Amino acid sequence: MKKSHFIKSSIIAIIFFSFSYTTNSQVLISLLLGDKLNSDKLKFGLDGGVNWSNITNLDPSLYKAYFNLGFYFDFLLKENTRWYLHTGVLVKSTMGGQGYAPYAIGNAELDSLFAGGKLSHKISYFNVPILARYQFKNMLYLEAGPNLGLRYKAFDIFTADVEDKKDLTYELDVRDQYTRIDAGIMAGVGFQVLKGTGYNFGMRYYYGLTEIMKENAGDPQHNSTYYLYFSMPVGAGEKAKAKAEAKEKEREAKKAEKNQK
Repeated sequence: MKKSHFIKSSIIAIIFFSFSYTTNSQVLISLLLGDKLNSDKLKFGLDGGVNWSNITNLDPSLYKAYFNLGFYFDFLLKENTRWYLHTGVLVKSTMGGQGYAPYAIGNAELDSLFAGGKLSHKISYFNVPILARYQFKNMLYLEAGPNLGLRYKAFDIFTADVEDKKDLTYELDVRDQYTRIDAGIMAGVGFQVLKGTGYNFGMRYYYGLTEIMKENAGDPQHNSTYYLYFSMPVGAGEKAKAKAEAKEKEREAKKAEKNQK
């Protein structure tokens, strides 16, 4: 038993130190450790879906769809209550927008090619929601609280039509133009499919309260994002099954002891 535990711990350690700086590693670690983290007071799993993002005070501007993925924790704040603290990290989370008019980048040939094209902003964050959640008896829940974002890359994407729609594309790294930290308010509504450690799905809205541009002489620009998400507990099913099997064995043992008397 000790040898098996040592081997499993060693494998987890190797994976952690080998991939700790990549997005995929965090998801992999979540899958490996999920059964160790779920309990009656803590729910743990993967959280992901699609979000539609826009930047305020840019006109014209359209919402753009992106995919997101991360992991979450739901902490029961007090026993025999329905209050939870929902947090975690969206390790793959993109904001921005589309439909903007392109600007001159200082290259005459590129400026000419994209003069009649479109521009979209793609800003990647590590997002950490910290939401107070109240779950009703019908498994519907409401949640609200702050969200903190750490920007790690950003691109302006120029597109133009030559022969087909948007067949000409150019990406410009603009991470230095955006502030490192984004912070705002998030609120949402969701539904838990099964009791206990069941699946969740819902909708959230995030509005940034901080200016996202480092140098902006005009009106302040903020992130505005709608999230459609699905949450899946990791390891909870196996744990619940093991718990049920243990209880069944305990009942069988008590029954056998009673028959012997």
